Amino acid sequence: MTAFIATRLSLVLFGLMLLTGCAASRGSVIDSGMASWYGPGFHGKTTANGETYDQNAMTAAHRTLPFNTVVRVINVENGKAVTVRINDRGPYVDNRVIDLSYAAAREIDMVDAGLARVRLQLVRSETPVSRRQGPELFTVQLASYNQRSQAEEFASDIRGAFVQSARVDGRTFYRVYFGRYDSRDRAERAMRDLNRQGHDGFVKQLQN
Repeated sequence: MTAFIATRLSLVLFGLMLLTGCAASRGSVIDSGMASWYGPGFHGKTTANGETYDQNAMTAAHRTLPFNTVVRVINVENGKAVTVRINDRGPYVDNRVIDLSYAAAREIDMVDAGLARVRLQLVRSETPVSRRQGPELFTVQLASYNQRSQAEEFASDIRGAFVQSARVDGRTFYRVYFGRYDSRDRAERAMRDLNRQGHDGFVKQLQN
């Protein structure tokens, strides 16, 4: 009986250790630096993941976090926090780590200042699913560079642009894309809008 009780206690303790480890992972600090925000000038435009930007939604742009990752943004200057979902790319300026929607920036009282020092805590990670056939997605390729820094500098001037690396004949290229669209027709309309703004590009299908 004593051995049975000891075994049960060991299993309970092991389970608690697993739960504690998961909680620590979810609440861990994954980035820190300066936050900025963007609003009226981009309201209604297309984000890097193909959504329509809503300045009143709790969303944000990050350079590398997978789309739909949810993070808690803590303003270290006043202790206020807000939870946002990543649906855009950027910012590509100095040491900024995240670009918040107007509504999210208002929640942590940084609209007037424009910038705030923040910490990012992981709330929910968007785990990549195993490769399976999904719906066709299209994008507009705007440029391709040998250096990531050059690609990011170019992308920083175009809201909704994002950078992805590609291996071609043993070499790495950094391509600048704009938007994700569920049809070639939508991507071509976006390309025509970009052409009117002075940007050249072409439509291509994204790998899914």
